[in-house]
Amino acid sequence: MEPAAGKAKKFYLELIKPSHYDDKGYVIQWRRAWIPSNSISSVYGLALDAIERRLLGDGVEIEAGVYDETNIVVPIKKIIRCFKNNDNLGLVCLIGVQSNQFPRALDIARQFRAAGIQVAIGGFHVSGCIAMLPEMPQDLREALDMGITLFAGEAEQGRLGEILKAAHERRLKPIYNFMEDLPHMEGQPIPFLPKEHVSRYFRDLACFDAGRGCPFSCSFCTIINVQGRKSRYRDADDVERLMRANAAQGVHRYFITDDNFARNRNWEPIFDRMIELREKEGFQTNFVMQVDTMCHKLANFIEKAARAGCKRVFLGLENINPDSLKGASKNQNRITEYRKMLLAWRKAGVITYCGYILGFPTDTPETIERDIKIIQRELPIDMLEFFILTPLPGSQDHKELYLKGAWMDPDMNKYDLEHVTTGHALMSKEEWQGIYDKAWHTYYSWEHIETLLKRAVATGLSPFRLADMIFQFYGSYFYERLHPLQTGLIRRKVRTQRRHGLPRENPVVFYPKRAWEMLATYIPALRFQAKLHKLRKRIEQDPEMRRYMDVAITTVEDVDEDNLQMYQSTESARSALAKAKAKAESARARPSQQVPA
Repeated sequence: MEPAAGKAKKFYLELIKPSHYDDKGYVIQWRRAWIPSNSISSVYGLALDAIERRLLGDGVEIEAGVYDETNIVVPIKKIIRCFKNNDNLGLVCLIGVQSNQFPRALDIARQFRAAGIQVAIGGFHVSGCIAMLPEMPQDLREALDMGITLFAGEAEQGRLGEILKAAHERRLKPIYNFMEDLPHMEGQPIPFLPKEHVSRYFRDLACFDAGRGCPFSCSFCTIINVQGRKSRYRDADDVERLMRANAAQGVHRYFITDDNFARNRNWEPIFDRMIELREKEGFQTNFVMQVDTMCHKLANFIEKAARAGCKRVFLGLENINPDSLKGASKNQNRITEYRKMLLAWRKAGVITYCGYILGFPTDTPETIERDIKIIQRELPIDMLEFFILTPLPGSQDHKELYLKGAWMDPDMNKYDLEHVTTGHALMSKEEWQGIYDKAWHTYYSWEHIETLLKRAVATGLSPFRLADMIFQFYGSYFYERLHPLQTGLIRRKVRTQRRHGLPRENPVVFYPKRAWEMLATYIPALRFQAKLHKLRKRIEQDPEMRRYMDVAITTVEDVDEDNLQMYQSTESARSALAKAKAKAESARARPSQQVPA
């Protein structure tokens, strides 16, 4: 279609972050999602920059749409109609696609390709497979056969512009591979979403990455092979720009998505700038971030994080067995530092939630249950979330199993860290899946929930906020049967959005069944929430709770570590304690280095 005289031609750019399917083949989506997508924020920020610079020329107007499928039903038919009326000039980008989301991404792309629309897919699955595997896996070949363009790498430093120009001229290549040349981040367009999209996340939660990459070598991790072992950073000016842009639209809450913000070389200037905005200009900024278990060793890190607005922190605890940590090449985790680190965060008034992986080579159902009970008694963790050890495409674990020809489940939809996808030497598939389920109920027993709230009152944390998090984390798993990181408020289930190849249910069957599911889910969930807050109020109103004490929240100096089960349950734990003691004794015996007068 030729544009009318003096009228700009339109180029449609549709950015879609796909969700994934539940076990019955329905898309997992919510009225409000818990966790925002940094991929969609980053790419939309780049798209705004392309629009502002009139990347495709003065005669072409780029119109960008953005959808996170976890919190909105993507209007696929409407988008197709718009493209059809525009001679299909434009591009649909499925961005930030993880392995468990790739089947859903293909199903969305299939509809657009059937209408003759150009489609590109990028994200960790494409990038990880291309970076680590000697040949293209079947699902990527299927995408290429459909005429879908695969994008490996990151879109900054002109890469998105290159794709847009090629799509405008209808000359997209099958594969764009930027894995060997990861871009710098300073001065790049900032991650951004308009308020109407941020509001679809619970409590208007925005997100950004202040750095990418990780220097560590965990064998189960995809970050190091997709974003690199050499970290790249935004600076304090970049962070201030994005915070001012969000504050202008009334957004103040963030999820900082760095895999490990503590290893961002700009952490202190960024915290200092955030502190200045809060304390001198009255910004209401607060955030949650991810750090490693040795962050307390960085002078002033925890204190400045709290002053900058950190309310919650995620820690990759992963395990309390040194053999398991060593086997996964997570040598940076030292179990003898766990209590010091967790108590430091508690003292700063920050709620901790920790990831814990089930299925390391020495794990059995019995050892997993034993270790969870040790954690309950001896570690001052607030929230604990469980993951099944999964050979994610892009990880060293996946590559090694792939090269050995070991069995791995061919269905990528199951690679969500909630399903068993490979074999284990000491557990059957049923035992492994069973202990994953039992782990949630063991840690969040009513007795331990009461203990968590008592610790919060005794140490000055917010019992109300902690109770809300218990409801979010345990309630998500118990009532929705999904991991809390992929849940939200009020599940949507669209009858017509079912996985390709599965039958569409009759409305007469689907809607009554769905109504019953909602009643059976939300009535018990609301009862649990009411019971939880009743308990919270009782504990808050008891003056004796200010003096509550147990082993977990007792200072390190006042605990006899030889009596802690965490250090006595395995030979490697005993060895770790002995080494830590020897190192401390050596440091005390070493004469101080004084400068002569």
